[in-house]
Amino acid sequence: MRLDRVDVIEQASFKWQRETGRDADVWERVARIVEEVRAGGDEALRRLTRTFDGVDAPLCVAPEAMEAAFRALRAEVRDALARAAERIRRFHEAQLPQDVVLRGEDGETLEMLWRPLRRVGVYAPGGRAAYPSTVLMDVIPAQVAGVRSIALASPPGPDGLPHAAVLAAAHLLGVDEVYAVGGAQAVAALAYGTETIASVDKIVGPGNVYVATAKRMVMGDVGIDSIAGPTEVVVVADETANPAYVAADLLAQAEHDVEAGAVCLSSSRRLLERVHAEIVRQLAALSRRDIAREALLRHGALVLVRSLEDAVDLVNDMAPEHVELMTEDPRRWLAKIRTAGAVFLGPYTPEPVGDYFAGTNHVLPTHGSARFSSGLGTLDFMRRMTAATYTAETLARHAPHIEALAEAESLTAHRDAVRIRREELR
Repeated sequence: MRLDRVDVIEQASFKWQRETGRDADVWERVARIVEEVRAGGDEALRRLTRTFDGVDAPLCVAPEAMEAAFRALRAEVRDALARAAERIRRFHEAQLPQDVVLRGEDGETLEMLWRPLRRVGVYAPGGRAAYPSTVLMDVIPAQVAGVRSIALASPPGPDGLPHAAVLAAAHLLGVDEVYAVGGAQAVAALAYGTETIASVDKIVGPGNVYVATAKRMVMGDVGIDSIAGPTEVVVVADETANPAYVAADLLAQAEHDVEAGAVCLSSSRRLLERVHAEIVRQLAALSRRDIAREALLRHGALVLVRSLEDAVDLVNDMAPEHVELMTEDPRRWLAKIRTAGAVFLGPYTPEPVGDYFAGTNHVLPTHGSARFSSGLGTLDFMRRMTAATYTAETLARHAPHIEALAEAESLTAHRDAVRIRREELR
């Protein structure tokens, strides 16, 4: 998007390319870090922390430090975090699944049973990207699911402790296992364990390219939530939309990162022109205007579509992280959207309500991965298992079919495991 003049792109000329390629140099560096931690344990963590963070800090964060961080927050921030936590917890409790029990006509009982993961690791970024809201979004669904053991890792600052806001959020949620370790080394420690940090079953949480690469590398040995890329929003707007609202929401996404994406799709050229004017006006007052400006130049677009039907088709092709529907009848268009991380309806539901307070989760698929994945939720911290119970009579009825299928696959031991029982029952 150009900012020095109105820059509206025709639909036919619009291309949306968001790639999360694998950098060979980063992959090699992360592989070395992971192997160092697997081989060297705590000592490797301390050495890597000295190298990358410039501090020699204890690995474990004392509960007193977390409580002090919480009490040091401004009262209004403490209250906002607590209220947000309540809302997030309520929405995720509503997601708890029911076990399935099916009793068959031949006497069999088939069950699908839900069980929480035993232990989860949460990675919380530090420095300028310290987000206590993300701690809430990662930890609360795990707690709701029934995960009993949660370890949080976050890089130490100059004082040897993770960012105070991260510690405060951990204290609010009752997380008492916090480690002052960041980067790829934290992911390796959570995945494989050290003398101090016990390994986990799944790792969740955002991070930089080294964290994302480490998660990709350990995936399979442990579960992960996703490989997240820079954030993005697509606003679908008609002529009824307020251009100031649209511009504000595009800028809200753009200020995250110079690689953030911010796109408006509309069939009204006049609306797009007014949005452009509002972007220029509002950008001048932003504290992070340099970041937002660069993001808009790289990944911002005002796209003139032929119709709102075409806009929805584009959304489904793009599969973006966030979609806002600023149209006269947003629910009509929601029914047609199939691939998006989260959708926000109407002029008074800007995407930041989902980031902070609505209760929906803001850990969402990016870069087109909403085609095949979903945002974080309670079920991500649970797993399904099935159970089957046959009576002697049930086995007798089903045995001929099971044996026939086993023989068709030349698995005679499978056949015999059923036949030996059937013959005994004669």
